[in-house]
Amino acid sequence: MKQIILGTAGHIDHGKTSLIRSLTGIETDRLKEEKTRGITIELGFASMTLPNGHHVGIVDVPGHEKFVKNMVAGATGIDMVAMVIAADEGVMPQTREHMEICSLLGISHGVVVLTKTDLVDDEWLELVQEDISGFLEGTFLEGAPMIPVSSATGQGMDALKNALADLAETVPQRRTASLFRLPVDRVFSMKGFGTVITGTVVSGSISVGDAVTIYPSGVESKVRGIQVHSDSVETASSGMRTAINFQGLEKSAIERGEVVSTPGDIKPSYLVDVEFLYLPSAKKPLKNRTRIRLHTGTSEVLGYLILLDRESLDAGDTAAVQLRLEEPVSCIKDDRYVIRSYSPVRTIGGGRILNPIPPKHKRFREDVVTGLAGLMVNELPEIISFHVTQSGYAGLPFSDLKLMTNCSEKQLTGALSGLLSKRVVIQTDKETRTLIHGDTFTRLTEIAKEYLAEYHKTNPLKEGMSKEELKSKFPEILGSRVFTLTLNHLVGEHAVILTSDTVKLATHTVELQVDQEQLKKDILKAYGDTALTPPYFKALCETLEVPVTKAKDVLLLLVKEGTLVKVKEDLYFDQAALEGLKSRVLTFFASNTEMTTADFKEMTGGVSRKYLIPLLEYYDGMNLTIRVGDTRQLRGRG
Repeated sequence: MKQIILGTAGHIDHGKTSLIRSLTGIETDRLKEEKTRGITIELGFASMTLPNGHHVGIVDVPGHEKFVKNMVAGATGIDMVAMVIAADEGVMPQTREHMEICSLLGISHGVVVLTKTDLVDDEWLELVQEDISGFLEGTFLEGAPMIPVSSATGQGMDALKNALADLAETVPQRRTASLFRLPVDRVFSMKGFGTVITGTVVSGSISVGDAVTIYPSGVESKVRGIQVHSDSVETASSGMRTAINFQGLEKSAIERGEVVSTPGDIKPSYLVDVEFLYLPSAKKPLKNRTRIRLHTGTSEVLGYLILLDRESLDAGDTAAVQLRLEEPVSCIKDDRYVIRSYSPVRTIGGGRILNPIPPKHKRFREDVVTGLAGLMVNELPEIISFHVTQSGYAGLPFSDLKLMTNCSEKQLTGALSGLLSKRVVIQTDKETRTLIHGDTFTRLTEIAKEYLAEYHKTNPLKEGMSKEELKSKFPEILGSRVFTLTLNHLVGEHAVILTSDTVKLATHTVELQVDQEQLKKDILKAYGDTALTPPYFKALCETLEVPVTKAKDVLLLLVKEGTLVKVKEDLYFDQAALEGLKSRVLTFFASNTEMTTADFKEMTGGVSRKYLIPLLEYYDGMNLTIRVGDTRQLRGRG
């Protein structure tokens, strides 16, 4: 059996509450002030079973213009509306505003209930019906059943119940969604139960014992008990009017406007991209940065409406705009919303959410304006591609994409498989299933090649750039996995060559200039001639009258080639000289078990301590010898 929510709408004192009392026997006005003043201020709730067996939850909304925000909160999640119009007054201001609100919220099923018919004669009733029919032209209630009733006499109630039963058959089944959401419309404490919230489950389901998070506050709790139409149940699902009480949650920790969902499934945001219809009834064009009141779910939040492609919007026009809010909201794509002006307060427009968690947009950017327009009409692959593009180098996690598309995991995975196979998007993290756009990835590879080319130009004698230095040049928001993925892709394309700690362009070769070739010969000659008593490098540069920075590149090239060997800071030796000394050391150990410093000095030809000690430590470091007390032994000899 379908779960259906019926909401009332209409002007103050047109008999909405009396109608529900007559239909269900339930008094929905519960506040003392409501009973004293005879008007509905807060939302009221009731339920009934229709003649065809459908069980209907009913939301009674206030009709007074001061309480329209409560009306909007109550209209969230309803499947069909009873537009209540009093026969003795006809269409009134809040009749019109409530009709606009219902349209903006995407409600498309309803009946018109003509109340207080016992107060008028047949001729007047006929005139009022004619007037109402004119009012309904072009609305979702055009051609809807119009049922005359009297709550005082009970006249027409059976006909209304039958009309509602017929209407319930036409209401489509709610779309199945795994994401549980319940916008809170009432919070109270009940003795023996603790904190209780009520609302309509707009998607998914919840069971006793489930962990929940209250958004946007982030408060966490567990479901202690669930009631649907005053009956205790184990599970509540989409379309049900539901009361939930929580374990250990204070009443002050939650308020109307927040959303109950499962942990980690919602991402509150101060920015929302929306498709916005500026009502034809508006009196003047809407300017950019108009201060507004956003009603979404059961919340009301102040903010500013940003026109992205124009300076003003004419009445009746639709545009993709960004809402910048003073408090975060918790919504997903395709949620309906209403915009009311800041002052004087009146409904000016609304529509549906395009992106619940967008970046802050710069105005008049063609790619953004075109992309947002595409979100209104494009197929899922194009929508995914746009969002991933907008995420830039940071990439877009799969969990965010679910909120941005309002699609099931199965739908998203299916659409992504095609995009991934064509490399339109690229997955950079298997755990979070983070995606970046193929064009963005291509740009990263180009950035890497540009930095390497510049480095090779500046350092022509260096074999390559350290990976850490290259990574530091990339955008800070880029993760290590994306950087590694970029390098591996370039290696696979044979564009770069990667070693353990350096990276270079595959086309890069070390080539000495004419003056550098001569400098190389001079350095080699200096070290070759001095053998085991070489000059310190800085002193050599002074002798050759060459800047240290210029000579250092040539020196490092010789070290990389193995011609020269660094023994300690600023002290280098000719490799052939070191090999010759090594041979003498091995020959000595062929007939000796230990070597004194004096023995080693004799092998070097009597070099001074400034060379002797570094050379001893060099062979220790090369694992040729090992120091034991004041002598050396051949390493590895038992």
